[in-house]
Amino acid sequence: MAATKKKEAAKVKYSKEQYMYWYESMQLQRKFEEKAGQLYGQQKIRGFCHLYIGQEACSSGSVSALTKGDKYITAYRDHGHPLALGTDPNKIMAELYGKATGTTKGKGGSMHIFDKEVGFIGGHGIVGAQIPMGAGIGFAEKYLNTGKVCICYFGDGATRQGALHEAFNMAMTWKIPTIFVVENNGYAMGTSVERTSNVRELYTLAEAYDMPAEPVDGMDVEIVHEAVQRAAERARKGDGPTFLEFKTYRYRGHSMSDPQKYRTKEEVAEWKMRDPIELIKDRMLKNNIATEAELDAIDAKIKGQVDQAVIFAEESPWPKPEEAFEDIYMQADYPFVKE
Repeated sequence: MAATKKKEAAKVKYSKEQYMYWYESMQLQRKFEEKAGQLYGQQKIRGFCHLYIGQEACSSGSVSALTKGDKYITAYRDHGHPLALGTDPNKIMAELYGKATGTTKGKGGSMHIFDKEVGFIGGHGIVGAQIPMGAGIGFAEKYLNTGKVCICYFGDGATRQGALHEAFNMAMTWKIPTIFVVENNGYAMGTSVERTSNVRELYTLAEAYDMPAEPVDGMDVEIVHEAVQRAAERARKGDGPTFLEFKTYRYRGHSMSDPQKYRTKEEVAEWKMRDPIELIKDRMLKNNIATEAELDAIDAKIKGQVDQAVIFAEESPWPKPEEAFEDIYMQADYPFVKE
C-alpha cells in the first residue's frame, strides 16, 4: 500500500495552489454553464447560446500557462475563457440576459463577451473570423515589443476557412507570437470532422507552413498547460507561432437549439469517462493534494457565486434605447495611432 501511495505521489508535478486553481476554475465554468442552460430553457436568456461543458480543461490549462498581459481571442463558445481569466461572473451573466451591467453593456449577448481588463479580446460570431484577428493581435504585440503573446482559439469547423491559411502564412513569415488552437470537439455544428476533410489529424495542417504543431489531450488540464507553456516559450523567444490541436468534447449540443441526433448516447458516455473535472479531482484526492472537505467547500463557494450572478442579472437594468447609438466607433489606444 505504501509503495502504491509513493508511486501516485510521484505523479504530482505542481503545487497545491495550482491544482486548486484548476479545480475551482473548471468547476466554476461547469456550474455557470449548467445554470445558463437552465435559464435558457426558462427564456431568461435568449438568442444564441453555446455552452462550454466538457471543454473546461482547454481554457483553464491555457490560462495557467500564460502570463498577465497576454491576449485571448475565441469564437462564440466564449463563456468559459473569461471565467478562467477572472472576469466577474455577475457581468457575464448580465450580458447573457442583455442587461446594461453586462460585459458589453448588454449589446453583445452570449456570443460576444469581452473583457479588456483581463486581456480577453472577445468571442466572435463569424466562423473563423478570429483567426486573422489573432494573427493581427500577435503582430501588434511584436511591433510594440511587449514580450506578450496572443492565443487564438477556434473550432474544428473553422479550419476549413481560407482565412486560416492566409493567417498561418503571414504568422510564420513574420514570426508572429500567436498560439493558434483548434478546440477539436469532433463536430462542426452537427457535421463530424470525418465528413468534412481528408485530413483527420488537424494539427498536420501546419506542416505546409513549417509551423510547429502537436496534438494535445484537451481533457487533461495538466497536458494542456504544458503544451501551451511550450508554445508560449517559443513565441516569446521570437520563434513565431505554434498550432495546437486540443482533442476535446462538448457534452451538450452545438447550441441550445441542437437536438444532437448526429451522435450516439454511447459516444457521449465514453467521453464522459474522461471528464476533465473528474480527472483532476481524482488525481488530487489520490495524491492527497486536497481533501473531499476542501473540494466540497470550493463547490459551495461556486454555487454561491453562480446564484449571486443570477440575482445580479435579474436585478440589473435594461440598456436605454438611445445607447444603441453609442460605442459604435472607438479611438484605438496603440501609441502609433495619431489623433
